[in-house]
Amino acid sequence: MVRIEGGTFLMGSAEFYPEERPVHTASVGGFWMDRHLVTVAEYRRFVNATGYVTVAERMPDPTDYPDAPPEALVPGALVFRMPPGPVSLEDWRLWWSFAPGANWRHPLGPGSTSDGRELHPVTQIAYEDALAYSTWVGKCLPTEAEWEFAARGGLEGAVFAWGDEFTPKDRRMANTWHGEFPWHYSPDPDAYRLPGTTPVCMYPPNGYGLYDMTGNVWEWTADHFTEDHGGALPGLPYASINAYSDGVPPEQSQDCYPRRVTKGGSHLCAPNYCLRYRPAARQGQTEDTATCHLGFRCIVRD
Repeated sequence: MVRIEGGTFLMGSAEFYPEERPVHTASVGGFWMDRHLVTVAEYRRFVNATGYVTVAERMPDPTDYPDAPPEALVPGALVFRMPPGPVSLEDWRLWWSFAPGANWRHPLGPGSTSDGRELHPVTQIAYEDALAYSTWVGKCLPTEAEWEFAARGGLEGAVFAWGDEFTPKDRRMANTWHGEFPWHYSPDPDAYRLPGTTPVCMYPPNGYGLYDMTGNVWEWTADHFTEDHGGALPGLPYASINAYSDGVPPEQSQDCYPRRVTKGGSHLCAPNYCLRYRPAARQGQTEDTATCHLGFRCIVRD
């Protein structure tokens, strides 16, 4: 873990998406944060020791999904599928689909496996799954303010975790989408030929020595999502995200599940669709959400 001294900083941004506003002063105490995202190997040790079954592996409760057809009420999770050509960005179903059998062991559905990807971030993790792991290791999930303070790496007001230029000296600093989302992908020469997770610590750390605070996978935080930083009533979820998010659209969500803030962006974030690979960026995900681009890391407070 990396020691993060507490401090005061300007949280949010006035230059991008509405939910990042208003920019305001926030303070956090000192804490330790995982140097990298929780990996497949680390999560596997937890499951082997406890027998824990993730949300995506459980049979859904029909009362939670009253409008769902019976054949859809099976264990599984959301998976990204790259279309063969240009598609409308208005219809998320052209690249997202529910895959029966998708879970952390099979992140892209049956036929895929996390075996051999032990150093990749674990994905298909719902909020409850992240919380269970963090409790088992004696840690907790960061608040949104703690996460953003750490992601900035000491750079006050910078657009990205490393500065204001996305690719300084033409160097790719994070695992994000390069090309025309969602159908055309230009891979990093040192990464994989198709979009997806990369091993943790593959890209440069930020100023605090933290890896993948940008891209690779979105990260759960402990805070409920509100439409802005204005501070809605504590614990009140805000059930909408705008059309530019690469996350799960409102139609996929159920009102019975509150939303939590996720941070950091993912390998599916692109300038033409989801410019959220920035410390200030935020989006809400329902607690039951599990996708192939969503993971977490933990902290320990003083």
